[in-house]
Amino acid sequence: MLEKISLKETYAVVTGASSGLGYAMAEGLAKAGAMVALASRAGSKLTDAVQKLQQQGFSVVGLPLDVRQEQSVDEAVQWVKKEWGRLDVLVNNAGIGMKTVNPDFLTEPQPFFNVMPDRFRDLIDTNLTGYFLVSRGFAPLMVEQGKGKIINITMNHETMKRKGFVPYGPSRAATESLSLIMAEDLKEYHIDVNMLLPGGATATGMIPEKTRREIEMKFQLLDPMVMAEPVVFLASRQSDGITGERIVASEFENWFIKNKRM
Repeated sequence: MLEKISLKETYAVVTGASSGLGYAMAEGLAKAGAMVALASRAGSKLTDAVQKLQQQGFSVVGLPLDVRQEQSVDEAVQWVKKEWGRLDVLVNNAGIGMKTVNPDFLTEPQPFFNVMPDRFRDLIDTNLTGYFLVSRGFAPLMVEQGKGKIINITMNHETMKRKGFVPYGPSRAATESLSLIMAEDLKEYHIDVNMLLPGGATATGMIPEKTRREIEMKFQLLDPMVMAEPVVFLASRQSDGITGERIVASEFENWFIKNKRM
């Protein structure tokens, strides 16, 4: 379906785009013809990601951004206003996983009362407050345009109630509530807000290296590129008017058929 959708003259910002799901979505959007800003904390990782896509001939730029800092978000918004003058698509993806709280979370889950408060705050500040700050920063630009697309990346509902998954589970549950309220708040401005999730464990840096082989033997890890087709659809005019949806990337074809968008 990707080849049927052109995103030429579409300007998109993808947060957390220097690796993993963010990089895959940035690549998918760029392949469809969009101009994409890979937003991530400044450093060699971001530089390398941008160069890799530029070498393939894609229209991409690096956009230094710390989603936890209002000033950094404001600077990114001002850059977009100055350089592009508009923003068609915002993908909120920047996040950190359970291994930042408990490196052994898959094999030795720890109860919530053993989670250190600073680790809790750090993850919530990134995964939830970051979505809020970035959306709050860019939404007025879309409101002024009278159109736009916001795509918030989330995870399986099982993750939100799994043993030992505080604070990652709560961060994503709150993200979904935030997304649904954003969809209602922005509906009158013709801005669509949807949620997208892979549909299973993906081959990204979220899985600790020492348990990665064991996980790979138990489960078939999804390629991050599973996100490309649905994110291109959600970024396109074909999805106009679709808002408040929660789409599972691995089941996208069935969702698409069910919603008669072929």
